[in-house]
Amino acid sequence: MVEAAAIPETFFTVWTNLFDGGRLKSGEALLVHGGGSGIGTSAIQIAKAFGARVFATAGSEEKCRACVELGAERAINYRSEDFVEVVKQLTGGAGVDVILDMVGGDYVARNIAALAPGGRHVSIAFLQGSKVNLNLLPVLQKRLILTGSGLRPRSIAEKGQIADALRTNLWPLLAAGRIRPVIDSTYPLDQAAAAHTRMESSAHTGKLVLTL
Repeated sequence: MVEAAAIPETFFTVWTNLFDGGRLKSGEALLVHGGGSGIGTSAIQIAKAFGARVFATAGSEEKCRACVELGAERAINYRSEDFVEVVKQLTGGAGVDVILDMVGGDYVARNIAALAPGGRHVSIAFLQGSKVNLNLLPVLQKRLILTGSGLRPRSIAEKGQIADALRTNLWPLLAAGRIRPVIDSTYPLDQAAAAHTRMESSAHTGKLVLTL
């Protein structure tokens, strides 16, 4: 039940943003920001299972190792490395095809620099702010798509369609053990505040689950 609780929102978010919004295909290169988060750990596994090259950013060497263990070809410590430079090196100067971004702020311009021609930038959150100053010239020059989405505003029917897609595409991978939710820790419901404290510290890798 703990693993089941960690699946729905995370897997819904990853699936619809990577494959609907981001149109990720087998053989393409993906950069996942926040690779050690619940979203990040799921995105790495799912994209890898569908044949993508996966790169991730994380804020510690421990989290970088976890990303690689989950299937990332390379994990980039954003505290000590420039992810734009590393991604360019890893892709022979081309850049990545899709970026899953939960940072926003000044990352957006850097993401655009890291995208290959025809690349897709998918925003799912904005930890560094939702407002950015953006030079549209590289967007036009490289024919980029900037998109994003949230689950909460969607209709019940739309959420049902996503659920059907997960049942068809991801449930067999879960049953076979090829992907799994990464559980950082569990807390009794009356210790929800402690769970929030751990999440806000960014010390966690994967999901935090409240138990009943």
